[in-house]
Order: sequence, then structure tokens, then C-alpha cells
Amino acid sequence: MSEPVRVIRAGELEPADPTPGMQRTRAFERPELWAGRVETAPGAVSGWHHHDRNETSLYVVSGVLRLEFEGGEGYVDAAAGDFVHVPAFTVHRESNPTDEPSVAVIARAGGGTPTVNVDPPRS
Repeated sequence: MSEPVRVIRAGELEPADPTPGMQRTRAFERPELWAGRVETAPGAVSGWHHHDRNETSLYVVSGVLRLEFEGGEGYVDAAAGDFVHVPAFTVHRESNPTDEPSVAVIARAGGGTPTVNVDPPRS
């Protein structure tokens, strides 16, 4: 028999795979799926990282999430209501260029290490 449907309450989220400048919390993790939330403080810039073999999807709940990524020039901004796809192994960093917190819901599929912090890419 499969597990019953379960609700993970906001107060039950657990601190998860830190990257400097970001506060991630995990709702649940299974062998091929990771789900959680990330809050990026106003003006914060995260460290460079990737998500191993995980495909990552973010849904921006509030604020603006700015992403820079290896191989791309400049950045992309996602605002409340936008989805972002980050392919597996893509080295990137997030920032928040506004004076309000940015909040996003995260889903990762692939079963790799949730977050791998790395040195900045070579310019």
C-alpha cells in the first residue's frame, strides 16, 4: 500500500542545503524528488552552485528572483507568478535586486545531490 496523502505545514519545513545568501527549507525529499522553498533577502546575492543531476523548477511566489548562469551573458529576472527551469548541472547564482524578500517554491527531480556549492565560473 502506498503512503497516505500528507500535508507538510509551514512550521514543519526543515532547513536545507545552504548556499550563502539564500535560505532554503525542505518540505520533503524522496529518491527522485525534492520539494521546498527558498527565500532570498533584499539585495542578497547567493554563492555559485548547481543541483547535480536534478532538473530544477522554481515558482516565484513573491518578489523578483534574478539568475545569472554559466554560459549566459547578463541575467534573467523572474517575478511573482513566473516559473523558472534550471537544467541539471547548470552553474548559476540567484540574487534579489529589490528591497522586498523574494520567495519561491522549488521542485527538483533526478535524485542527485540537492545543491553543490562551487567556485565562480571563469570569465
